[in-house]
Amino acid sequence: MYDTHAHSTYSDGSFLAGMVDAATAAGLEGIGFADHCSVSGRPAQRDARDALGFNLDRTYERRRRAISRLRERADITVYDAVEMDYDPRDDERIAAFLESADFQYAIGSVHFVDDLNVQHTPNFTDLPEATLGRLVDGYFDTLIEMLESGHFDIAAHPDLIERTPPLAGRATDDHYRRAARAFADSRTIPEINAGRACSDTELVHPAPRFLECLLEHDVPVILGTDSHHPDEFGPRVEFLETFTDRWGLEAVTPAAVLE
Repeated sequence: MYDTHAHSTYSDGSFLAGMVDAATAAGLEGIGFADHCSVSGRPAQRDARDALGFNLDRTYERRRRAISRLRERADITVYDAVEMDYDPRDDERIAAFLESADFQYAIGSVHFVDDLNVQHTPNFTDLPEATLGRLVDGYFDTLIEMLESGHFDIAAHPDLIERTPPLAGRATDDHYRRAARAFADSRTIPEINAGRACSDTELVHPAPRFLECLLEHDVPVILGTDSHHPDEFGPRVEFLETFTDRWGLEAVTPAAVLE
């Protein structure tokens, strides 16, 4: 199994060497480091980047040198990737950065809708129902624009809003069908993301009905543990093995996005 989505200290994860050792111990054939990156100059995204230190746009060359050294001793394949925040208003800036940085593959993710972080529950607790519905619409609109941009090889946690209680459960079959059609027409592959699968929420991205829609449209999938700490690999790899068996999935390998 290949894990295309993990994080290091170059964003909100752990030291590279320990992550590679843990990925090897979990039985993975390859691990891809896709640290968070935002190149937006707008206040909300800039403030989040400054506060959290997600600055791969400034440090990717240093991380690349570290990965190169790790490859000399690693028993598994180590990939140099990125998880890029997508907003259509940043499209040209994102395209220019990805072209110049030349990662092995790029993961796109939608974290902001109307400049609100969709993982930050307090942003949404006091909003009226109609506004919450429009934000869910906006999330899927942005996801589809991301797919149509052609910038990304993989889409991270394509229904991220399910992590946020005020937004969870509001996506409809129409949202899922629209997104599935967009995936079918795009080169971007959605991931099966196990980032919350082994937590109390037992949340898997995409949600079952969304996954069913993707499969109905013959959309391939790829695997990501979204691990941030070494001890997360073992249970998440085991979960993904069981999950893919249960669904009868044959996930594509990184070779599919490196072609």
